[in-house]
Amino acid sequence: MSIQSNSSTDVASTRHSGHKPRITIDNEHLQKRQWNFAFATIVVPFVGSSVALGLCWQWGIGAVEVGLLVVMYILTITGVTVGFHRYFSHKAFETKPPIRIILAILGSMAAQGSVINWVATHRRHHQYSDQPGDPHSPHFHEEKSLSKLHGLWHSHLGWMMNSKLTNYGLFAKDILREPILLKINQQYLTWVILGLAIPAALGGVLTWTWLGVFKGFLWGGLLRLFLVHHAYWYIGSSCHTIGSRPFDTRDKSGNQIWAAIPTFGEAWHNNHHAFPNSARFGLQWWQIDFGSWIIRCLELVGLAWNLKVPTPEIVEAKKTTY
Repeated sequence: MSIQSNSSTDVASTRHSGHKPRITIDNEHLQKRQWNFAFATIVVPFVGSSVALGLCWQWGIGAVEVGLLVVMYILTITGVTVGFHRYFSHKAFETKPPIRIILAILGSMAAQGSVINWVATHRRHHQYSDQPGDPHSPHFHEEKSLSKLHGLWHSHLGWMMNSKLTNYGLFAKDILREPILLKINQQYLTWVILGLAIPAALGGVLTWTWLGVFKGFLWGGLLRLFLVHHAYWYIGSSCHTIGSRPFDTRDKSGNQIWAAIPTFGEAWHNNHHAFPNSARFGLQWWQIDFGSWIIRCLELVGLAWNLKVPTPEIVEAKKTTY
């Protein structure tokens, strides 16, 4: 098990002799496309979730739709926290090519952006956390300081609609060099649609009815997307506003025990910002972190190795002293 460094970011050095790094790109066509994707990402799952919950009065809730919701939630949130976040963004462990591919596809099914977009945006967030340049800080937008209410709105939803595109060449250079990840990235919409089609198909097979197809699409598809989205958006907004801060970081990241289970450990957010390259976000025995447990299971069967975890000495040295 390798030792985690005490660095607060894993983004490659952006030093330019006398020049400020160009962290965003200006492309009106791509910006418009991002706006359209963001709008659909916010609105479509909300409408589908409203329909699913509204029809409960007529159809009730069965084991099939609940099972599809739970299984698809676990798979896609694993794709994001283990794949997009801990592996691709922070290189917190090493794994085999088939696992890399599976994690990239599952993360894409969560419809939070393609693997390159997600990694670049997240690394930029760490590089400028809660400072001008952070794409979704509740405290700043570009160079403007935000009020508390405006900041929460911006960090939860608004940033997807009005933030500039992150420079992939600066923040995701390593991902751009991998042909298989480029291919998965190009097929992003295919994976999103597949993430909706699979529960719909399973709902039909398990019930042998068209109603089962429709309910599978609503519960395992759109409602699941809504829950995964808001679980992650909550981390970017609330966990940079409130929560305990046992570690000395330069941002406002906080730990929230009540959000740890549904986010698979992401809510130990101050821990994460203190040790961004760590495969384990829950650093105490009582800090539930499903994401790290999944990585540990992969390690036990030989599918993950070189897990980065901070030593007790490094953890102690990083604690706040005030």
